[in-house]
Formats: sequence, structure tokens, C-alpha cells
Amino acid sequence: MDSSILFSFDSFVALLTLTTLEIVLGIDNIVFLAVLTDRLPEEHRRSTRTTGLILAMVMRILLLLTIFWVMRLTAPLFEVPFLTETVGDDISAPLSISGRDLILVLGGLFLLAKATFEIHHLMEHPDQKNERRQKTATVGNVLAQIVILDLVFSLDSVITAIGMVDRIEIMITAVVIAIVVMIVFAETVSNFIARHPSMKTLALAFLVMIGVLLIADGLGQHLPRGYVYFAMAFSLTVEIINLRAGARRRTLKPIG
Repeated sequence: MDSSILFSFDSFVALLTLTTLEIVLGIDNIVFLAVLTDRLPEEHRRSTRTTGLILAMVMRILLLLTIFWVMRLTAPLFEVPFLTETVGDDISAPLSISGRDLILVLGGLFLLAKATFEIHHLMEHPDQKNERRQKTATVGNVLAQIVILDLVFSLDSVITAIGMVDRIEIMITAVVIAIVVMIVFAETVSNFIARHPSMKTLALAFLVMIGVLLIADGLGQHLPRGYVYFAMAFSLTVEIINLRAGARRRTLKPIG
């Protein structure tokens, strides 16, 4: 193998593009980690977030190293006769379901159920929720849930990488850089969400939206993620403006 190829301009551009995309795709992972680790005692949150992201990195690298197995996951397993997909020139055919599709649908359903459960606990008895949930949540329990969703997010990320770059070295380097960036910013994002209850509600709404996106993708309805991320960024901007306006009103409120 000619190592100079890895340091060529084309390789650098591919690495930069793929790393950026991996970071953007990792937003889902960071939001999910922030919501889950909020259930733990404060002294365990940071280490659990870091462990979760390291597990995501290991899982993605292992999937990349088993690239032929991953590609076989895209082969059709069975057809769903009452659902159709467009093939070729506007020709409808029964929807084919692959191993990847099954993983995405199951992961999306898990995410929907998890987000709905968290929203329910957020709305019911809000003053008691933190103490009660921290008693029932354990690091092992939280890590198990992180691993389940990491598999879904990692599979999506790896298939994207395979479609963009044809060199395994560039793929692995992009994954490692992206995970390091996420580890650096995960605590800031998690603390911000934990400090503002409205942000946690918004984060859970994002997870519902991501769950629906995964299910739709698994059922052959490929919705451009750019629209979803734009909606998330817009909602986040509005909520930050609302928080700043509320803080300003409290500051300016006359005493007495």
C-alpha cells in the first residue's frame, strides 16, 4: 500500500468531509447520552458519557473492519406486499426489507418508546422525578441502553462512510476524530440540557423526531436529514432566545 496516497489532497478533503458528516450524525448520539445520563447521580454522569462515546467509537471501527458483513446487511431479506417503493422509472414494487432496515426500524421504535417514557416522567410529579429516577437508574442499565442505540447510530454512520470513501484508513480516522470532538463537547451539551428543563423537553422531542426518521428510513422513505437538522437548529435557536429573554425579564423586574 502506498502511504503517500493517505496524505494526498484528495484524501485530506475526503477526511475533512467525512469527519464533519460524522460529527453532524453524532448530534443524535450526544442528545441521547445527555438525556440518559441525567438519570444518574452527578458523580457518574461524565464517566458514563465518555464510556458511551468510546463504546460508539469501538463499535463503528469494528463495523468498518467487518465491512463486507455490513454491506450484506443491505441485501433484501423479505418483501412487504402492502407497502411499495419506487424502483427505476417510477415503477412501484413491493417494499424489500433488509437487515439494515430491520435494525433501523427496531432502533427507531426503541427511541420512540424511550423518549415517550422520559416525557411521561418529566410531566408526572416533576419535583420528585430526579430523586426517584436516580435511585432506579444504574450505570450498567444506562450503558446497556447506550449500547443498543449506539448500534443503530453506528450502523447508519458506517454505511454513510462506506458510501463516501473507499479507504478504510480514512474512515477509521474520521470516526476517531469525530468521537474525540463529541467527547469534548458532550459535557457542555449535557450540562446545558440538565440546567434548563425546557431544553430537556426539546431534546426529548428531538429524539421522537429522530426515532420517526429511523423508522421511515427503515421502511424505504428516505427523508433528507438536512431538513430535520434545520428544524432542530431552528427550534433550539428559538428556545435559547426565549431563555435569554426570560433571564433578562427577571433581571429587570423591579424589587417589591
